[in-house]
Amino acid sequence: MASYEKPDFWALKAQKEGYPARSVYKLKEIDDKYHLFKPGTSRLVPGLPEPGIRILELGAAPGSWSLYVLRLYAKTGKPAALPGGRSGSAENAILLAAADLLPLSRRFDGGLFDRKDFFFIQGDFTESAVKGELTRRGPYTTIISDAAPATTGIRTVDTLRSLALAEEVVLSYAEKSLAPGGNLALKVFQGADTAALLKRLREQFNNVKSFKPVACRSDSFETYYIGLGKR
Repeated sequence: MASYEKPDFWALKAQKEGYPARSVYKLKEIDDKYHLFKPGTSRLVPGLPEPGIRILELGAAPGSWSLYVLRLYAKTGKPAALPGGRSGSAENAILLAAADLLPLSRRFDGGLFDRKDFFFIQGDFTESAVKGELTRRGPYTTIISDAAPATTGIRTVDTLRSLALAEEVVLSYAEKSLAPGGNLALKVFQGADTAALLKRLREQFNNVKSFKPVACRSDSFETYYIGLGKR
């Protein structure tokens, strides 16, 4: 088994470009390929000016995905810098809500986590109180989740826990809080019986994909399910 203690190419790149974790490049690749946050792919959410985007992130710590989104739409008066030299627009209206059991790293955020259009709650997003805080800020135009369960090292156990967490994302949030036309990206450990989850996703979305970004570790058994165009 490869050691995760020594930073690899992606971890070093993340540090250099100001992100707390390599996972940012997984989201970037998914976004580049499937345009998760593209304005106009979902109906406008009441209360947000065109092309209003409202995003929910589940399992946000240490904060790389949140930083990616905030930098993509940062209202700094100039396009925000993204991994790979891409630029974001300063003209889009955004609200990002996020949750995790752990706190976010403030090492690289440069004050972005203090923005009024960013809401973070430290807590278990499967619990009713946290669900209430998050769902009342919806409906969302995009839901993203890099959440993973506490792992045991026993693959069968870990994949089943991951599947249960993914089902919670779909059942509690995607079905109830994702706006028509919206998009979803969530992590699942390969090896569990995902047939029922995929069936449910295909009933909800016009297009469902399974995708493993290049930035995933070579020995990782994680993959991502992408749901495009909520019905």
